[in-house]
Amino acid sequence: PLYSRSEAAGGRSVRGGLGGLTLLRGGGGRRGRGRRSSLTAPTGDSDTEPVFATQFRMAEKFTIESPDVTYNKDYIEAVYPYQTTHVYEEDGSVKVKPCSTKFTFRTERKVPKLGVMLVGWGGNNGTTVTAAVLANQLGLSWMTKTGEKVANYYGSLFQASTVCLGTGPAGDVYVPFKDLLPTVNPNDIVFDGWDISSMNLADAMGRAQVLDWQLQEQLKPHMKKFHPRPSVYIPEFIAANQEDRADNLIQGSKKEQVEQIRKDIGDFKAKSGVSKVIVLWTANTERFCDVIPGVNDTAENLMKTIECGREISPSSMFAVASILEGCAYINGSPQNTFVPGVVDLAIKHKVFIAGDDFKSGQTKIKSVLVDFLVSAGLKTVSIVSYNHLGNNDGKNLSAPEQFRSKEISKSNVVDDMVQSNPILYKPSEKPDHCVVIKYVPYVGDSKRAMDEYTSEIMMGGTNTIVLHNTCEDSLLASPLILDLVILTELCQRITFKTELDPEFQTFHSVLSILSYLCKAPLVPDGSPVINSLFRQRTCIENILRACLALPPQNHMFLEHKMQRSFVTTQMPAHSAVQSIPHKTVKLNNILHKNYILNGHTNGYAN
Repeated sequence: PLYSRSEAAGGRSVRGGLGGLTLLRGGGGRRGRGRRSSLTAPTGDSDTEPVFATQFRMAEKFTIESPDVTYNKDYIEAVYPYQTTHVYEEDGSVKVKPCSTKFTFRTERKVPKLGVMLVGWGGNNGTTVTAAVLANQLGLSWMTKTGEKVANYYGSLFQASTVCLGTGPAGDVYVPFKDLLPTVNPNDIVFDGWDISSMNLADAMGRAQVLDWQLQEQLKPHMKKFHPRPSVYIPEFIAANQEDRADNLIQGSKKEQVEQIRKDIGDFKAKSGVSKVIVLWTANTERFCDVIPGVNDTAENLMKTIECGREISPSSMFAVASILEGCAYINGSPQNTFVPGVVDLAIKHKVFIAGDDFKSGQTKIKSVLVDFLVSAGLKTVSIVSYNHLGNNDGKNLSAPEQFRSKEISKSNVVDDMVQSNPILYKPSEKPDHCVVIKYVPYVGDSKRAMDEYTSEIMMGGTNTIVLHNTCEDSLLASPLILDLVILTELCQRITFKTELDPEFQTFHSVLSILSYLCKAPLVPDGSPVINSLFRQRTCIENILRACLALPPQNHMFLEHKMQRSFVTTQMPAHSAVQSIPHKTVKLNNILHKNYILNGHTNGYAN
């Protein structure tokens, strides 16, 4: 490991981990790597007994040497100066005032046994994420026409990306994102869920046609044991072409259906032994639901609507049931699940909700490219996005009302970037933005996306960028599901306060820190909506750094831009850190290596 594990008590560092506990953590690999644990607690349809994962306290990969950070057996506590800049107008002139607010962050170190219940468990995303976690648990490998593949978590922010912890004698030091704070290992997640189709997960995995055949053959004996619980089916909310799947339904009134969902959550929690449950919607896109005063505008009216059997979407019914059970609820589809009444209910019960719509392919690229164009001073005037796909999501989106939900979530992704540059855009001016989605059964889960970005450049010129993107839809969405639930669970263990707060508080019930993973981020009322991918990722990273009293990464590198640097470049004699090889080498070493020089250097080459 890059760093020795450490545990601290009462601010005193204690080397050697937790009482000699050895914890192997890995995102996958060949058979035998990592630690085995339970994948899912079987429902009543299964013939197996549940297997319980071990609940443990995570050993940190590094410790912070600062008077602002205290470690004890339960918490990491950090004092953090939050720097902001206030801009205001006074006497006809603009004033800019730097501000600092003292925060105290407290992060629970004990990582719970997490249960995740998926609505749409038998769909492409549900079967793929379940199969992926199982394959990683078992350390499976399989052959394809291009060679051997090994189970991994590529595409996951927490499992497969890194953050710069700081700068060491040999250069920047990077650690896995998951190691900034104690987080759930995806191999330890326990899955369960609902689906309108009764098909077992092995057959559903075959129906999805996402994973390689040889991998499916290895997973079938495990996957066939899992059967989705009956779900809610209201035909007018999804496309008529989904009717042939609907053979596994919760019966009764809307009130009775919500009560059954609550019972299912309680049953799963009791039988699996999990200490925490998060519910995530990965089922069909629904049509938008009208927001009607007296029906769904407040928590009280929404509960009356359920009682009386008036209109409410299935996704909102699952949200209500989850909130009443104290379980965080995440919406991975574009419909307006979170009508005002659902948001109100979540705030009153102090339960996290987040969404909307997984940001996995075309929209993620768009939130990067438009940010780049506008930041570079190029006026993007036209964006045309075309998609075709052949999975069940595409089939459902072939209906106009369901497509409209998706069109809305895809179309607003550039708004904040456009508004950030009043030099290019007048008030209320936006680029022309057209989104097209077509259903082509043959391409299956391998979605094609074609985009054209046209921008005005200097002196009346025009610049056009055209992209073709082939996305394996469910293999991109599945790691997002893991990130969403892992980050949500972490946020449930973080509390903070300012000097004016009498006690610690949690994040707002509308968990906007998850915006990086969503096309149409849900934010608290009155908060700015951020779609820029880099700003969203930086938000997550800096909040986690704040929990360790670490400053934000500013990328200034002033110590390398001055004649007399104020930092030492010598390795401390007592350092136990194993340095990462630096990306630079002396020029006299490159004569025998295949390096390419780019630009002028002063003795070092990148």
